[in-house]
Order: sequence, then C-alpha cells, then structure tokens
Amino acid sequence: MLEKRVVESNNLAEWQALILEAEQKTAIRLSEELESYLVFLLMRFIKEPEILKSVVALDFLQSQEYPRQKRKEMLRDVGDKCLLLAGFFPGRAIKKRVRVSYFVNLGQSAYFTLSNFPELNISELYAKLCTHFVGLMDILYSVHTLNQEGKLIDLIQAEELWQDTKSVYALNHLRKSTNGFLVGGSGGGPSSLRH
Repeated sequence: MLEKRVVESNNLAEWQALILEAEQKTAIRLSEELESYLVFLLMRFIKEPEILKSVVALDFLQSQEYPRQKRKEMLRDVGDKCLLLAGFFPGRAIKKRVRVSYFVNLGQSAYFTLSNFPELNISELYAKLCTHFVGLMDILYSVHTLNQEGKLIDLIQAEELWQDTKSVYALNHLRKSTNGFLVGGSGGGPSSLRH
C-alpha cells in the first residue's frame, strides 16, 4: 500500500516536494518539464485510481483502430499507466506473470509513437518521456519508498530490471542486498555488480 503521506497528498506543492525529495534520494535530475508531467500524472492517478484497471497491451493495440485524436489519448494513457505500473506498482507484474520491463517497453513504445505525431505541439515531450522512462520509474520507486525501509521489488525482479533496463533503483537494491556481487549474472558468470 502507498505510504499515507503519498496517498493523501492532493496539493500541487506537496507532490512537487515529494518528487524533488525522490530526485535527491536517487541522484536523478529531471527537467522542469518532466517533473511537472510526473506531478500532474500522480495527481491525476489519485483522482482516478481506476485508470490502472485496464489491460494496457489491449489498449495499445485497440488505439490503432481509432481516429487520430482518440488514438493519441489512448496512447498517452497507455504510457502513463505503464509508468505508474512500473514505478508504483511493480508487484502487479508478478500477478500478471510478466517482468516489470514489460511495462517499461510498452510505455516507451506508446510515448515513442506519440512523439512521431508531427501535428502534436508536445511531441518533443513524448520523446523525452520515452527516453527518460526508466529514470522516471526510478523516481516513482523512490517516492513510493520515502521514509520506508521496505523494497518494492525482490532481488529476482531487481536483477531482471537491472539487466533489462539498467534501472538505478534496481542496481542500488542489488548492491545493498548482495554487497555488490551476484552469482550467476548474465552470461553464466559473476554479475557486473562486483565492487
């Protein structure tokens, strides 16, 4: 469950403060544009938690059947939902029997597709969301775990996420839990996490 402080935040300034605190914790610096997008995404989620109930892969596929304006809205929602699922609710990946990187890849694809709509005056923003998706996910992990010792993902998920996306959060989780050394990393030998 989300920390009470996060769930009860409905004030723009509180969300901005949480994002800034998460940026400091992760040493990831977002542009003002990406910070704002993340703040408004979180505020929207708190007002509409049911947005996470759809099957994002079907939404992505079905978006192709709609007129351009509806397609853009659906793709934005897919990207946003994937970002929330990957960063705030990675446990849902286990329930769906997929890797967290499934949501990362699908979300990046949705944002990338949007960045290629030339008539969108914010296509550059979608390109940035695609490019910085993993960093945004790491910020959300950090927001979720502020003032908590618990981890959002287990070591197996962390190893998969590190191998698939090079997530800073996953790498730090692995380093703290394994003293930087994993047996059986990619390639059958020791992982690249050795100190």
